[in-house]
Parts: sequence; C-alpha cells; structure tokens
Amino acid sequence: MSYQRRLLPSTSMLRAFDAAARCGSFTVAADELKLTQGAISRQVCALENQLEVALFRRVGKTIQLTDAGKVYAQEIHRALQAIRNASLTAMTSPRTGSLNLAILPTFGTRWLMPRFPSFLEQNPDITVNFVTRLSPFDFRSENLHAAIHYGSPDWPDTQSTFLMGEEAFPVCSPKFMREHSPHSPEQLAELPLLQLSSRAKAWDNWFQSSGIAPPRAQGMVFEQMSIIAQAAVAGLGAALLPRFLIQSELERGELVVITDRPLQDSLGYYLVTPVEKSDYAPVVALRTWLLKMVEQQ
Repeated sequence: MSYQRRLLPSTSMLRAFDAAARCGSFTVAADELKLTQGAISRQVCALENQLEVALFRRVGKTIQLTDAGKVYAQEIHRALQAIRNASLTAMTSPRTGSLNLAILPTFGTRWLMPRFPSFLEQNPDITVNFVTRLSPFDFRSENLHAAIHYGSPDWPDTQSTFLMGEEAFPVCSPKFMREHSPHSPEQLAELPLLQLSSRAKAWDNWFQSSGIAPPRAQGMVFEQMSIIAQAAVAGLGAALLPRFLIQSELERGELVVITDRPLQDSLGYYLVTPVEKSDYAPVVALRTWLLKMVEQQ
C-alpha cells in the first residue's frame, strides 16, 4: 500500500473508530451504527493496521484509547462533522436547508420570537432548530451553524456580525421603590442589588460610571435575565436590565426605572458563525434578515 493511500483510510473505518471512541465500547458503537460488534472490531483493527498505530488498548472486555488514539479521535470527529456539513450544503439549494441556531433565552423569547414569523415567511424552505446557550462554546463539538451572543467579538475561529448594543437601567418593583426611595447612586449602593452571572461586573461598572466606588456587598446571583427580572418584580432587590427586554414589565407597571442613568459599554449582541459555515445559505439568509430587523426597530 502506498504511503499516500495509508493516509486516507476509508470512511467506514473512520466512522467505526469515531463511534467506538465516543462510546468507549465496540458493542455500543455497533448499536449506534446498526452493525455487529465484530464488524466494528474488524474495521478498527484494519484502521490500526493501515496506520501502523495502536488506537485502543484492549483491557479484558473493555477498550481504552491510547494517547495517540485520543488525539486522532478528536481530529477524526471534527473531520467527519465537516464532511457531513459539506454534504448538507451540497444537497440543498441556495434557499433551503436546516439552520441550527443557539440563542440567549431572554433575547430569544422577548426580541427574536415575536419577529421570527417574518423570517419563516420569507424563507419557507429553511427549517430552523433552536437550542439555548448562555455562554460561548466550541462549535467544533456541536452541530450548530450559528449563535446569537452577547459580549465581545472575540469568539475563536468564528465570524461575528454586530447586531445591536444595549443600555441597561436600574429597575425595581414599585413597592421596593416606595419602601427604599433610592434617588441617588449612593442610596442605591446600600440596597440589595440583583446580579446576572454572565454580567458579573455590570453593577460595578455602573457605579464607577456614576462616580462612586462599587459596594462590596451586593445581592443574589441569577443565571437568566428572565428570572432576575421576575425577582425584581417580586421586590427582592434592584436589577440592572436592558429596557428593550423588559418593556412589557415596564408597561404593566410591574417594574419602574430608578434612574435614567444607563450603563453603556462596548459589549453588544452578535450573530456568530464558524468561519467555515459563514457562507452557508441559511446562515446568510438569517444574517440578512436580522440586520433588517435591527434597522427597522
């Protein structure tokens, strides 16, 4: 066998190895691929013979990746995923296909979903699947085409398209306002301040921009903006929230703005895509539509 041929194992060998590496078992890998355990074992052995490298240690009835196998498994998994994505792109026409999108929960429910019917009307042949993600992740290990992210455009190996910034204001319930009357930053610093875990420095930055030192003691920490908004409605403290995501609570009088002094920073909402998927037709359609929606708001 020529050296070049040795470097290009068959996809059947690679799929068997990838499944066995992920499952940690030839038997489970066989169930996943609808093959026999013997077929998986033969494919993996053939791959090891072709590469002349031991990829697994056989320990009794179990298998363990060797050091070389661990490195190879990561690269092969990424390569197989890239082949799947390329095949999907080739199989779809320019305006069809699947779009797997990660969204921020509150941004998704409060801003994106009310507008999304127009995207589906304009792109009826695109099937959109949503998952929620609160922080950056490794696109290489997830079957996702894009994500809507709040932060900085510093996500490795991706292309970021700026959508919008935000201005966050201190808000609280009317009852909390009546009981505490926080009419200045100094008075507000003495009260329970609800915090969002993904924006741990927001209150510190707001107080610094107001010219006073941030208080040492603040308050409860929440993971999602929708929950911290409800905590503020319940009177548990003051929250620093973007007005456009709590408009319904403000209109219903469940929350009031304590001061019109906003927090402004360099962060923003971005559509983030892996570089290799940035030209995928459904991603292009989503990017175009999002920019239009931002312009119209």
